[in-house]
Amino acid sequence: MLLPPSAARAYAELLKLRPGPARQLLRTEPGHATATLLVQDCIDFTELMLSQDASRYGATVAAQDAHLAQLEKSSEKGALREYARAEIRLHQAAAQVTFGHEVQGAWSLRQAYQQMQTVVKRHPTYLPARKTLGLMQFFIGSLPEGYRWFLKLLGLPGSVEAGLSNLRAAARQPNDFQPEARILLALVEETYYKKPEEALQLVTRLHQQQPDNLLYSYLLISLNKKQHRTAAALAAYRARPTGAGYVSLPYLRHMAADLLLYQGDYAASRRENELFLQEFKGQHYRKDAFFKLYLAAWLSGEAVAAEQYRRQIASGGRTVVEEDTYAQRFFEGRLPLNRLLTRARLQIDGGYYREALATLDAFHSTTATPLRDRLEEPYRRARAWHLLGRLDSARLLYARTIALAGNAPYYFAPQSALQLGFLYQAEGQSNTAKVYFRKALSYPKHEYKNSTDTKAKLALKELE
Repeated sequence: MLLPPSAARAYAELLKLRPGPARQLLRTEPGHATATLLVQDCIDFTELMLSQDASRYGATVAAQDAHLAQLEKSSEKGALREYARAEIRLHQAAAQVTFGHEVQGAWSLRQAYQQMQTVVKRHPTYLPARKTLGLMQFFIGSLPEGYRWFLKLLGLPGSVEAGLSNLRAAARQPNDFQPEARILLALVEETYYKKPEEALQLVTRLHQQQPDNLLYSYLLISLNKKQHRTAAALAAYRARPTGAGYVSLPYLRHMAADLLLYQGDYAASRRENELFLQEFKGQHYRKDAFFKLYLAAWLSGEAVAAEQYRRQIASGGRTVVEEDTYAQRFFEGRLPLNRLLTRARLQIDGGYYREALATLDAFHSTTATPLRDRLEEPYRRARAWHLLGRLDSARLLYARTIALAGNAPYYFAPQSALQLGFLYQAEGQSNTAKVYFRKALSYPKHEYKNSTDTKAKLALKELE
């Protein structure tokens, strides 16, 4: 059930995001072998998802169908063949959903889920199957209610607890896909269970062991960015491995543009986002890129360029990811942003909390100040004090934001409720934490509802 040596080395090269060398290594393996078909599909799927190039979609799905047909006819026995069938079908589901074929994707997901369940039942010690089944169980179980009805209709109820259990088993015991399982578990726990340090320590250690691994560099940039460590994220970006063999990863430029925006280096931020838009063939993050270009020009005082970027927000891209949804709502709204509040938000995102508080001190609300700005000011102060460890001040300002907001359709109140839930949960005040998590779920419409609701829902499960 182990991958043959050449296939294992090819998979290791793919984890470095080097598909060309990975394909080269596979040429020494029989083309019809299960391991070859599996790793070949992993290469094709990775290239498709990272490039988001719609022109590759048809050929990739056709190749998946061909690989699945070969596996059906294969005389090989054992867990690897069964696992490969389910894994390839899951890749196909993800590709179909990403490129707008949601119904086909849902049925492919159903097949993958049921097949992987069967693999785990027949081969309970085969850990790669637990990695993938656990991932599916967790994400289906954690989806907001608005999405879960369709998956329930397909017979995919999901389970957060079972998913975490399976992921942990695959992450903690040696197997061919243990590095992948360790990363997936760390990212789940970092995103949903407030374990940022553990994830960053793991990725830092992996990056030190393999400085030529572009995936580990990407994760190091991303985790430092999420944890407001702008200088460290930019250092990792500038030290990332490049050259022949590595896949093109334009999204790194978009992340760097954000980091430079946080630092106030508006010209450099614009250059990175312009390059991202030139190089990226996908539809996600395009609206967000034009919004960030708008911010960079607007904060530089370049009104004409800012207006050109603002108009381009509506010109293309999709509103699947929340950043693009936010950008589109900004474009459609008639309320201009406040320069001081915007600068403070960027400073907080970048980890410059005291600078943000100084910026906010220059903001003065009047009766003519729009409600959105009157809500954003205490929320931004709360975030700065929270991240500085001044929790009493943060609690007071989060509560003030909620009290002022009523049912206003902005994310400041639901996010304040979510953060208060986390604060009270950390202090062991479970009943108060539940009140705030339920409060976060109660807001009907805002820009970050999906992610806010998912985090609140998972936190409530932990407290049950």
